[in-house]
Amino acid sequence: MERKRLVLDANILIRGCLGLRVKCLIATYADQVDFYVAESNVTEAAHYIAELAKKKRLDVITCTDTLLSLMQIVQQMGDTMLESAREEALTRIRDPNDWQALALALQLECAIWTEDQDFFGTGIATWTTNTVEIYLKS
Repeated sequence: MERKRLVLDANILIRGCLGLRVKCLIATYADQVDFYVAESNVTEAAHYIAELAKKKRLDVITCTDTLLSLMQIVQQMGDTMLESAREEALTRIRDPNDWQALALALQLECAIWTEDQDFFGTGIATWTTNTVEIYLKS
């Protein structure tokens, strides 16, 4: 049976570092699903984690370590690999700052796990944290 693939947006990585649900879903399905993330989305997540952890009164080091732990499961794809799908992604997405995750999903021909509504209507299946387990289980 072919493994499922799923692209994670930066906001999903952030949620994985600040809470339990995303981290548990990734750990639970890691043996059945290949999770991918664009390099720039990892950078974006890392940029916000410390600030958000402080705001939520969470331990910054623990949250940062969680990102490193998640990246042992999630495969990071270099942004240079995404250039061939950049133009198509930019024409499909409302927020041009989000093109990398969409380009990765286009290249891998798979869905995106995100909470960002800018991905809706791009022609790529989009799952939120509340619905992604339907896809992961099937």
